[in-house]
Amino acid sequence: MQSQPRQPATAVSLPQKGLKVTSTSIFQTKRPMNVKAVFFDIDGTLVPFGATSIPDHVKAALRTLHDNGIKIFIATGRHMKWVDNVDGVDFDGYVVANGSLCLMADRRTRIYTHAIDADDAKRFIEFVPDCQIPVVVIPADGDIFFTSEPGGGDSIAGKLRMPHTPVKPISTAEGKEIVQLMAFGDDGQRRASGLMGNVLRHCDTTSSNPYFCDIVPAGSNKGIGIEKMAAHFGIGIEETAAFGDGENDIEMLGHAGVSFAMANASDAVKNAADHIAGDVSGEGVIAGLRLLFPSLF
Repeated sequence: MQSQPRQPATAVSLPQKGLKVTSTSIFQTKRPMNVKAVFFDIDGTLVPFGATSIPDHVKAALRTLHDNGIKIFIATGRHMKWVDNVDGVDFDGYVVANGSLCLMADRRTRIYTHAIDADDAKRFIEFVPDCQIPVVVIPADGDIFFTSEPGGGDSIAGKLRMPHTPVKPISTAEGKEIVQLMAFGDDGQRRASGLMGNVLRHCDTTSSNPYFCDIVPAGSNKGIGIEKMAAHFGIGIEETAAFGDGENDIEMLGHAGVSFAMANASDAVKNAADHIAGDVSGEGVIAGLRLLFPSLF
């Protein structure tokens, strides 16, 4: 999957709103004539950091899209089992596990699964008894577990407010479709473990936090996930829009027809997007939705 390079962003004012959203010349050159689907990251995009739900004003905007026939989707690094903060909005589907799994609105029916290579999974299962770092195993079926004890309430898992996740024997993973792993420890500890390269030879990493990294099948990312989801609904990728704030959103922002990085995103993420929306703690995605759908907002 290759995308055209993005141009540097410049500030423009939205008509009659007085709200500034940064923009490239993308709308003059490749603005979709009819955006039919919008994909949203969760944490830092729809849900402010430290909050437990989508703000009411953002929920109202999402409902407006849905009521006007625009498909709305979640695109997250979480597994569906860990998506617990987007209630109150009828999403049309969910791209989860960083694009390795796509689910319909019922949160169960799969339309796409990309599991870790079978040989990699076998080597991983054999490797775990000697592994010096905790790893979260995330199968497609949602039977998520730690390979070893991550620590008490002051551990990184506790600080990240992860849902309670039990420790189980690695044999639990045998025969399962593993769509993602989470390797804990700092970068040096993860490298020293030998997990990547020696064991997981057909996987990619994406860091969501300085204290762990997500590991996905090679070629999996949110960009692939949104393409699979859009195609299922007969929507071309050029007819999509995407909003995100994290490094695991970069492929999605580069692949969607038009994309918005949140104002709270890093420079690397902003450089991958066509436009910059508001800060998640303020108007957030609504700033971008006004630019996309001026007749609705």
